[in-house]
Amino acid sequence: MTDSRFIVFLGVVALLTVSPGADTALVTKNALGRGRASALFTTLGICLGCLTHAVASSLGLSLILSRSARAFEIMKWAGALYLMYIGFQSLRQAWKGSAATAPGATEPSAARLRSFMEGLLTNLLNPKVAIFYLTFLPQFVDPVRPVLSQSLMLASIHIAMGLIWLSLYAAFVSKLSGVLMRPAVGRRMEAVTGAVLIALGFRLAMERR
Repeated sequence: MTDSRFIVFLGVVALLTVSPGADTALVTKNALGRGRASALFTTLGICLGCLTHAVASSLGLSLILSRSARAFEIMKWAGALYLMYIGFQSLRQAWKGSAATAPGATEPSAARLRSFMEGLLTNLLNPKVAIFYLTFLPQFVDPVRPVLSQSLMLASIHIAMGLIWLSLYAAFVSKLSGVLMRPAVGRRMEAVTGAVLIALGFRLAMERR
């Protein structure tokens, strides 16, 4: 890959990384509701999900999703329903007025594990992530060089960008938590992030191959 194509790749991936989506909404929800550490565990789960899709794509396993309408539909609906489930949980907590983790408080390991699994599953169950690695990365792969190593390198750059960006974003949101998580404001933020996750789940459900 030439230097100019690599710069184009970095620019496109950087733009996709900072664009708001399900990952951003989930990190926001967990940063405000469970604290910075849980948001970072969410980020790790998201990145592991992306890495799993990247490896599957590099090995050709993701071709199943691009060629099988049934496999795509099953995965799509599983991911959509899971996003909606998390969103409804947020709305339920907002309605009940559940207390968020106070800034500087110790977060239980169960909350961190739950946050990690939420990040992991929202990406593993999203066929759009698999299709992204399957269709986007090959455009920047040099066919005369080993394809697998190039694909993994490009995917690793994308995942590293996501890890850095979401970690910084989680730190920023947690810094604001002292203001945002006053009881009334906290419930509104919980409701908003819940509604966003439900909307994203609905949009995923309407997605076509």
